[in-house]
Parts: sequence; C-alpha cells; structure tokens
Amino acid sequence: MESHHTFLYFAYGSNLLKERLQLKNPSATVHCVARLKDYKLVFGNHRGLASDRWHGGVATIEHSLGDEVWGVVWRMNMSDLESLDSQENVTLGAYSPVELSVKTKGQELNCRTYIMNSCVYAPPSPQYLQVIRMGAEQNGLPMDYQEKLRAIKTNMYEGPLPMMAELERARRRAKERANHRSDA
Repeated sequence: MESHHTFLYFAYGSNLLKERLQLKNPSATVHCVARLKDYKLVFGNHRGLASDRWHGGVATIEHSLGDEVWGVVWRMNMSDLESLDSQENVTLGAYSPVELSVKTKGQELNCRTYIMNSCVYAPPSPQYLQVIRMGAEQNGLPMDYQEKLRAIKTNMYEGPLPMMAELERARRRAKERANHRSDA
C-alpha cells in the first residue's frame, strides 16, 4: 500500500481498542505503540455537554510539561479520514484535528490526533474507561501507564450503554474468527 494513500493516527482514548476503531474505520491497522511527551490525558465534555454515546466525560489531551500520554499509532486509508473526523465530531467543533509528533523506539512520527475544544472537565463512565483500559491492554501499553488508567475515578454510571453492547458483539465476532483460523 503506498504511503500517500494512508495516514498515521495517534489514538489515546476509546480508539485504543481495535474493535472500537474498526466499527467505522475498517482499514485501521496497528503501526506501533508511541508516547506523546509533555501532554496529559484528561476527561471532559465539549462545552460541558455530556456524551450520549458514553454517558460521561470523554478523553482529550492537554499540554502539561513533564507528563506523557501513551497511545497507539494506527495506519489508516485516506478513505477513512472522513468517518474518523465525523466520529470525533469535527464538523460540530467538538474536537480539532492536529498534527503532533510522537516518539516510538527512538523514532519520531508525525500523526494526526484530535484535541477537544472548550473542554469542561467531567469524570468518564466506568464503561468508557473500561474500553480505554482494554485497548491499553490489547496493545501492550507500559504497565505503569495501565496502572494510572486503572486509578482514574469514574462517574459510577450504571445505566444502559448501547455502544458497549455493540463492542461486545464485535469482540465476540473477532474471537470466533480467530478460533476458526486456529482450527484450520
């Protein structure tokens, strides 16, 4: 695949989880794990409007000297750019796409990522945080960073969350496919 038909996307929130990102962006493949220096992970809502999808604050990043955010760099087809932008509510002004340089094994990579506008801090739902933690585990982010993710306080939301059901189904399908392959 020629590189000008693809782009690199640095995910640090629910898109750490392959099944989450591939729901709408099937071309995504893991490029590597990487670290963004002098930023920290925070949770909130654009203008304080709680996420219908996740029932709580969602992830964004902000400048913070000496901190770091770990994430996954995905290689994606240009054809998925529009659906990624719409998932991040770019047209509504909730997130802005930015180009940032992340570090991986001594290399620097320029990636697209998204930063929330007019963020009002709010804790995430336990379900949203779980998706981030599953993604961190799935991609082998550093253990101390995974510990940090585990320590984040949630809003204790216990109601229905259709998005989680959709992800569970996607994970089950992926497992079944993997099992078929290993039976072959």
